[in-house]
Amino acid sequence: MSELVISSLSISRSELPVVTEINARVESGSISVVLGANGAGKTTLLEGLSGIIPVASGTIAIDGHEIQTARPGQRSREGLAHVEQGRTIFSQLTTEENMKVALRDGSDLSEAYGLFPELMQRRSVRAGLLSGGEQQMLVIARALLTRPKVLMIDEMSAGLAPVIVSRLMAAVRKLADAGLAVLLVEQFAALALGIGNRAYVLRRGRVVYDGDCKTLLRSPDELHRLYLGG
Repeated sequence: MSELVISSLSISRSELPVVTEINARVESGSISVVLGANGAGKTTLLEGLSGIIPVASGTIAIDGHEIQTARPGQRSREGLAHVEQGRTIFSQLTTEENMKVALRDGSDLSEAYGLFPELMQRRSVRAGLLSGGEQQMLVIARALLTRPKVLMIDEMSAGLAPVIVSRLMAAVRKLADAGLAVLLVEQFAALALGIGNRAYVLRRGRVVYDGDCKTLLRSPDELHRLYLGG
């Protein structure tokens, strides 16, 4: 069993506080969902966790090992994978070549193709020619090949059709059911809460809800209040 524990984490941009005193936990076999309005600090949180930007204070630990001062590559080796917004791919390489870049000792492409059979059919196609949904499958599959303990995904639904989003949500739930710890930032709150276990709602960089996903899913008025305040 692996877990990511975030304790009293604060992150600033240009010396301005964006995320303040965040406490959260992501456990193996579960999905922790991070929700909030635009500008709430969701992406900043993930970027601080993965080391893209430094943290101002607090701790980040995977299985008890603190990583908040480690470089991004070391955090990856500790088992943290970050699927950023924007579906970053090597557009001139084929689908399969993109995935082979991420191969680690003991991993192969069978797990990635098993999760997304669509990529098997497109394995020889240049990644730049894939649809948006296929590119999102590719970046998730590529992250999976690094053999992470914790997978962080930032707004994977952005710009995609609802049927593709539902397909991706089901795949993420499958990864968690197989034992992965998943931290999911998502704009489609209802879909994310539907597959998640624990929810954190951010407002102005602070956690204003920490609780069960299904409870929040059954209370849309409460979710609206949490987003907007009042």
